[in-house]
Parts: sequence; C-alpha cells; structure tokens
Amino acid sequence: MCGIVGYSGHRRASEVLMDGLKRLEYRGYDSAGVAMVEDGRLVLLKRQGELDVLQKALPKFEGRTGIGHTRWATCGRPSDRNAHPFVSCDGKLAIVHNGIIENYTALRERLESEGHHFTSETDTEVVVHLMETHFSGDLRQALADTVREIQGTYAIAAVLEGSQEIAAARKENPLVVGLGVKENFLASDVTALLSHTSQVLYIMDGETVSLTPNGVAVYDHDGASVKREPSVVTWSAEDAQKGGFEHFMLKEIFEGPNAIHNTLLGALDLIENGDVLPRMDFQTVKLVACGSSFHAAMVGKYAMEEFAGVPTTLELASEYRYSPGAREAPLVILITQSGETADTLAAAREARRRGCRTLAVTNVVGSTITREVDEVLYTRAGPEIGVAATKTFLTQLLAMYLLAIRIGYANGTLSHDSMRSALSSLRQSSNMVQSVLNHIHDIEEASKMIDKADHCFFIGRNINYPTMLEGALKLKEISYIHAEGFAAGELKHGPLALLDSTTPVIAVAIKGDHTYEKMLANISEVAARDSPVLGVGLEGDTDLSRLCERMIFVPPVKPVFSPIPVTVALQALAYYVANRRGCSIDKPKNLAKSVTVE
Repeated sequence: MCGIVGYSGHRRASEVLMDGLKRLEYRGYDSAGVAMVEDGRLVLLKRQGELDVLQKALPKFEGRTGIGHTRWATCGRPSDRNAHPFVSCDGKLAIVHNGIIENYTALRERLESEGHHFTSETDTEVVVHLMETHFSGDLRQALADTVREIQGTYAIAAVLEGSQEIAAARKENPLVVGLGVKENFLASDVTALLSHTSQVLYIMDGETVSLTPNGVAVYDHDGASVKREPSVVTWSAEDAQKGGFEHFMLKEIFEGPNAIHNTLLGALDLIENGDVLPRMDFQTVKLVACGSSFHAAMVGKYAMEEFAGVPTTLELASEYRYSPGAREAPLVILITQSGETADTLAAAREARRRGCRTLAVTNVVGSTITREVDEVLYTRAGPEIGVAATKTFLTQLLAMYLLAIRIGYANGTLSHDSMRSALSSLRQSSNMVQSVLNHIHDIEEASKMIDKADHCFFIGRNINYPTMLEGALKLKEISYIHAEGFAAGELKHGPLALLDSTTPVIAVAIKGDHTYEKMLANISEVAARDSPVLGVGLEGDTDLSRLCERMIFVPPVKPVFSPIPVTVALQALAYYVANRRGCSIDKPKNLAKSVTVE
C-alpha cells in the first residue's frame, strides 16, 4: 500500500508534492521519491528511508509539474534503486505506481529481449518501459495502451519531459483528482489534497486521466470521455484518511483483498524457490504468539499437520519463557503484526537461548523482531490503524499456509503437483474475500441478531475452531459483548448450561469438511436449548440453513482454506454489531495497537 501524489499548476511542484507525501506516509514509509519537469527536462530524486531522508536531499526545484511516491515495499526490498519513480530508457518518461503487476515477469523478459535495461527488482518498472514502447506523442493514450497489457492492480501516474500533463490510471487502487484554479492535483487519498482544495473527482476502475493546470479529462476503458460532477469534501483530515469509510476498521476489512495480493506477491517466489527455510534441520515446529496472532498460529497448527505432517505445538508468548522447554530443539515460529510485541520478543530471545532455530512472521519491515530471529517472512498488509486486527490477521493466515506448504514440499509430504495446487488455491483467496465483501450488507442485516445480547457463543470444529475463537475476540474487543469461542464438541461439558433464548450462538459448518456432520449435530443441540443460531456456511447449503435462524454465506472453498473467507465474515459481523451499539470501534477502551509492554 503506497502513496501517490501529482501536481500541475503555478506553485513549486516540489513543495506541493512533499506536503502531500507527508499526509500519505501512513500508506508506506520505507522509501520515497519525486519526478518533476524542470526547465523542460525531467529530474528525479528518490531515497530509501522515511520521508525526511528525501526532504533533506531535495534541492530547491522550480518546476511546476511533478509526481511523487511514498513506498510500502511489496516487490523488491527497500533501497534507492527500488524506490519510485522509475524512468524510461530514453529519460523522457517517469511513472509512479501503487499495486501489483502480476504478469511482470513475462513482461520484463519480453522487454529485456527487445533491448530495455532494467535498474530495479520491482514489478513496477515494467510499466515505464511499456509506456515507452507505446508512446507516440499522446501521454494518456500511451498509458491506456500500457494498462491493457497489465494483469493485476494499479494506480499509476506518469509525467513527460517538456510537458505540464500528468496521465493517470486506476484499477482496484484508490486515485482521486483535486480541482483548483489554474492548478490541479492527484493523490491516492483526499488527505493529501485537503490543504489545497475541497473539490475532487473520484477516479473509477478502468478509467484514465489527463491532468494539466487548465483542466482534467477522464476517459473510460474504451477511451470515451467521462463527464462527472466534482464532489465537495467536508471531512476532517482524520476522516479523509479513512477514504470515505466511517471507521478505519471497515476500511481495513475492505483492504483485505489487496493485502492478500501484496502478501502473496512478496512471498510466493520465496516459498517456491526455497528461499524461506532453505534448511530442514528440525523435526517439530512450535508456534508462539499473543492475541489474534495466537489464533492465526492455531490455524497454522492444523495447516502444518495437514500439509507438512510435522508435529506442531502452540504456546502463548507470555508463557513461553516460563516453561521448562523440551530436549528437542524445534523450529520456533513467532508471529507478531508489529514486530514489537514485548512478550513475543522475549520469547524469541528465549528460543535462541535454548538453541532453537527461529523464524518471525511480521508485517513491519525493520521491526525489532527481525533483528532477534534467524529468518523473517513478511506479511504485506500495509499499515493498520484500527486497533482490532483485520487485514493483518488475514495475511498472518496466509503466512501460516505458505510455511506449511513450504515445509511439506521440502520434506516430501507434498508432491510438486500438490504444492502447486495448494498455492493455486491460495491465489484464489483474494477473490474469496472480495466475494464476502460484495455481500457485506447481508452481514450488516445479520448483526441485528446479536446487537442486544449480553453474552454470545461462537462454535466450530477442526480448523475453524480457532477461527471462531478469533470471531469471539473481535466481538468482545469492539462491541464489549461478552463472547466466548468453543470447540463445538465441548459444549456438552459445561457451556450448554448457559444457553437460553437470550444467548445467540454463531456456528460455522463447512460442507466437505470431515467434521461437518458432527457440527450439524452440535447445532441441533444448541437449537434444542432455544438459543438463536446464526450459521456460517457455504453458499447453497440447505442442510445447515434448516437448522439456523439466519445464515451468512461464504463462497465455495476447500475446507482447509475456509478460515480465510470465514474470518472476514466474522470481522464484518463484529464491526456492524459494534456500530449498532455506538461503540468506539477504532480505539476500543483499554486496548492499544502494538503491545510493547509485558
């Protein structure tokens, strides 16, 4: 998740760009850069590090047209050469990009065979080289022709030497135009524009834009002109960062598909090439984490034993260093979104003291945990502002699956075809999540079943037992309803005594899972105690529907991967319950985003 700004007008472009980038730095902060038209020439400056590094190196450019970028690395490690913008071989074009070019390898190989020289490790650089091949005098048309060759997601802005024009395009990544007098602006988020204008045009998927000081022209996928009335932004700066969503949490739930894309792009090659865990010098695995990350670890245990056949244990990070430890030295995988969780850091140090090999799964490049372990697998969820983990939890699930598949292939449990099949299923997870989001209003309606309750149960079996623990945690975190998750088979060992007509039960049953019939029996037991049941199951499951008062459907999915869409449905359910109760969703009482105390 990166930030893009653009400006064409009568002010110094460098000042406008840097102001916008500062407001977008929450979208990425491992490198930044600008490209401007200065005395008719294209000038470029980019630096690894936070925005201040670029600011200190920036001369007093006088150019009035330019583009800027602040980066959250997804393809290519943070460095000067991997920072945006990128320039064409002839030095006449420069572009910035937010998103993922999924077919960049094939495009790069073709362009290199045609004589194009690449300077970075990124997927983005293919865009500027493609534009160079398509350019015949019309900047916007060259970009429109370029994106027809691209598979993936993007927000792109481009500039040309000797021109005041900025061309832009969008697909599944935000892009907004700000309208001024003899000046116009471009950004990933209205946050970057509010100090200059409140008149904006929201660019839609498949559209391209031509922007100059004298006007803005928008075109659809077929090149036809689009007429759209500007919107007036009345948000505060904080509201603007939410991109029009009422809360950061909802925005971040909707960012799930893109977070999945980024995580897979950053990790798939590493997994397939064996760059992660190149040595298989361990017989067992121990997963260590806190909070939501612990629930991801629980899913990871099921995945590890399913795909890798490796004995796997779990331990809370807060308890790990107080346990005696086994004689064998397992591979210890530590999961922490921030990379700064105090208990998890302490567990990492203890694991190394015990002689264990360690691997961290984290979202933050350069965080403390990365310096405390032997290896790191980064999730690529982007910054998450809401306290309740949503897209970051989703990408932790992906990391667990990826590691399980990697170990299974390396130790011979998975054949090459089985590995490729499992990875192919993971590649579909973004679409699965988007399918859930496409029907989110059904989940909003379902929330009316729960919003008046004082107590609530979540039940599941097998790999969806930890999913329901996470669902219960989400509900209690932000709605303050007392919620508990249980393995459904445990209800008869005590919790059934608490069920009555005032205690809703959320139950997940995935058709095709070997525990499906058992789950239906458990749900019948609940219904017999008059508890209203909200079922979560696959589309078209009439057997489950008959037992439940209401249903939330998720798309067809292999049972082992079902926690991915089920998780998103439960996050949305918790959000709408909390919203109906008027709770402080992004900043729930007593909680913080990064737990840096023990």
